[in-house]
Amino acid sequence: MMLWLGFSLISLVILNGALNVVKSDDLVHTVFWLALTLLGTAALFVHLDAEFLAAVQVLLYTGGVVTLMLFGVMLTRRVSEVRIVHGTANKVRAIASALAVFGAIVLAVVRDKQTAHAVATDLADTEALGIMVFQDMVLPFELLSLLLLAAMVGAIALARKVDPS
Repeated sequence: MMLWLGFSLISLVILNGALNVVKSDDLVHTVFWLALTLLGTAALFVHLDAEFLAAVQVLLYTGGVVTLMLFGVMLTRRVSEVRIVHGTANKVRAIASALAVFGAIVLAVVRDKQTAHAVATDLADTEALGIMVFQDMVLPFELLSLLLLAAMVGAIALARKVDPS
């Protein structure tokens, strides 16, 4: 009973954060709601006994991505004061789309015969994941860091004021 209560509470936090990401009129508030949603996802990983994934979620997504997004929003002055306008027709379409996706997911889970008998086997431990990322996949990992660096430099170059003289 307590497991379901914890799961329900975490799910409500994630759902509330995700809805406020979509509904928020301020871009900075949207990023903060996204941070809450990502932290809720990390809490869900802890609840499912996947502590390593929770740590990765907090470090990479909540710490890294949200910080980069806030940095980008705050750096570009033109975007920081922008208000996002939501129309009622868009809300109806968004709700209909969300219900359709939810229904498709529920249908896929219910119809799958393996769902009821799913057992976690042959899971890689933290050491194996570390070896894969930092030995076997070191080149794509470093290329991704260069890509993120280029994106940051590009954002700074686009955001700075050009002196007309």
